[in-house]
Amino acid sequence: MNKKTDSSVLREDTKVVVSGRDTKNYGGVINPPVYHGSTILAESVESYNSRYLEAKEGEQVMVYGTMGNPTAWALENAIAELEGGYHCSTYPSGLAAISVALMAFLKSGDHLLMTDSIYAPTRRFCDTVLRRFGVETTYYDPLIGAEIESLMRPNTAVIFTESPGSNTFEVQDIPAIAEVARKHGAITQLDNTWASPLYFKPFEHGVDISIQAATKYIVGHSDVLLGSVTTTRENWKILRDCTWHFGQCVAPDDLYLAQRGLRTMAVRLRQHQKSSLEIAEWLSNRNEVRQVLYPALPDAPGHEIWKRDFLGASGLFGVELETFSKKAVEKMIDEMRLFGIGSSWGGYESLILPVNVRDLRTASPWRFEGPLLRLHIGLEDVDDLKDDLNDGLERLRNFQS
Repeated sequence: MNKKTDSSVLREDTKVVVSGRDTKNYGGVINPPVYHGSTILAESVESYNSRYLEAKEGEQVMVYGTMGNPTAWALENAIAELEGGYHCSTYPSGLAAISVALMAFLKSGDHLLMTDSIYAPTRRFCDTVLRRFGVETTYYDPLIGAEIESLMRPNTAVIFTESPGSNTFEVQDIPAIAEVARKHGAITQLDNTWASPLYFKPFEHGVDISIQAATKYIVGHSDVLLGSVTTTRENWKILRDCTWHFGQCVAPDDLYLAQRGLRTMAVRLRQHQKSSLEIAEWLSNRNEVRQVLYPALPDAPGHEIWKRDFLGASGLFGVELETFSKKAVEKMIDEMRLFGIGSSWGGYESLILPVNVRDLRTASPWRFEGPLLRLHIGLEDVDDLKDDLNDGLERLRNFQS
């Protein structure tokens, strides 16, 4: 920012706009310049050596392209401030952020507790890369809460959480889990993508490491892959060193686009939430629908914990249908006009996918009888989205094989 402002007294909408900005150093330009650079020249051997030492001590000093530049720091500082952490590092995708966060705090012989509702690529990373490096993963029921203590071992180093869970939207009792982790000297990591830095404050609830697939709501326009990891002060150097060792960095143009997306995140999320709540309530009254998995709904699973811990709800939720054939579900989805069929979410467009992760679950019972759909509600007019869903549900109901 161009004037000294105590950000702790600012409200969230203002923080989204001003965090990470330093217009004074850029001649009054609101958006930080895009720094394209691999080699950073030094004026002398002494300054070359000293700036590396400064960077190692945590100063934001330009040393080499992989070690950060003002474009990266502007975004990272803003995310860290919004999440309430100490520092943040960015990565070329959400999965890259998760992978580095895990590798930074695990070593051969360690034990990892991983929620059974996790994002599928995270599970693959645990079952392949971490296993190959001698880390044992135990999957746990996402609804276990404080009873996770029964799964702790002397070598349990990390408890990984995601709330709500991917596809099935279980809301975890993060404070209870984090308390158990602290008691046993383990690190609590959270995939906080669904809530964004605005709707869940991880460090206020005991989390040590907060991860964002910033591709989603921070970027918000379906045009950049990006991940971020924010830590507490005591864990920052461990993450930072691992990030450097893996050579993880993000292209400056992607960082710039992410900064631009961040500035409108608050208003976008409010619209995502407003439209999602209206559509979720509408769907819950449809005969074709068994239940809607949207924690903001009063009668949805996990609502009480969501109401206690969260500050809002985003645009992603699940829908369990009544009993319909696979072909009927495909007929419904294939002919949607506004809901696209595609991976990812968090952009301005609405998406719909059938999901089936039954075979991936190993620790918790499958709680659903009917087919599952995952919807992301975008920024289109809510009545147009209802019309599209209404037509799709009619195709589903009237399908004849």
